Amino acid sequence: MSLAAPFPTSPRPALTSTDYGLYGATVFAWGFSWIAIKGQVGDIPPEVSVFWRFVLASMVMVGWCSWRGHNLRYSLRDHLRFAGLGLFIFSANFTLFYYGAASLPSGLLAVIFSLASVLNLILAFILFGQRPGMVSLTAGLLGFAGIALMFKPQILDTGIDYAAMSGLGFCALGTLSFCLGNMLSASNQQKGLPVTPATAWGMVYGTLFLGLFATLKGNSFAIDPSPIYITSLVYLAIISSVVAFGSYLTLLGRIGSARAGYATVIFPVVALSISTVFEGYQWTGSAMLGLACVLFGNVLMLRGR
Repeated sequence: MSLAAPFPTSPRPALTSTDYGLYGATVFAWGFSWIAIKGQVGDIPPEVSVFWRFVLASMVMVGWCSWRGHNLRYSLRDHLRFAGLGLFIFSANFTLFYYGAASLPSGLLAVIFSLASVLNLILAFILFGQRPGMVSLTAGLLGFAGIALMFKPQILDTGIDYAAMSGLGFCALGTLSFCLGNMLSASNQQKGLPVTPATAWGMVYGTLFLGLFATLKGNSFAIDPSPIYITSLVYLAIISSVVAFGSYLTLLGRIGSARAGYATVIFPVVALSISTVFEGYQWTGSAMLGLACVLFGNVLMLRGR
């Protein structure tokens, strides 16, 4: 099977009101999701929390598809593509971020994830030969420099904080997994596979992978009955998973991965604001400069590709 580039190479059309609406839904759903993830971190293994999250989310998505009359019957080849979405986006991505959340403030999780637009560009070049322009390369360098500045205290000021570096590594791998899922989702849509059924099947397969992984690790599937855990689980399953991913993956197919990644410009600000209020995140000069670099890099990415 040849890998044809699933991204438009012609001049980009202007964003429509629908595109901006999808951006808004994605930004606010994901902006509050990072503090909710912290509500899942504790005695329950991350893969078990993510498993129950997508048990609920996949039930909602499959029910929605049935109610709306979407076709859920596809070929084996299509199911392999759906399983890929489940692996990259709905299991590995989230499990890695949950592990990272054990040692990082929720706002920093969002900032790391905001490098998705940069990694999308790199993967589009590696997989499809799409060469980035100088503006996009500059944007990528700004993004990585910004992350380095935001982690400066953990790297230089008081010696290396290995727990924080481990959390950074988990989140970086989670972002890479998400971006690989982006490539596959864009390719699926170019082949005519509709977003909603693909998302529903992706969540189902992601749930199966997570259940298998947790079983192989010998984990119990019991959950924390506390109000914080249950509330965060419901929010993450319905709003952050169903609403946000439906919006984001639709946006991905409408305008391409690089511009869809622009949704990551705003929600780190939302997440860091929440982290400042509820977790006491400490702002330093290097952190503010780093955030500015990340956000400006994402803006350049939107305009420069």
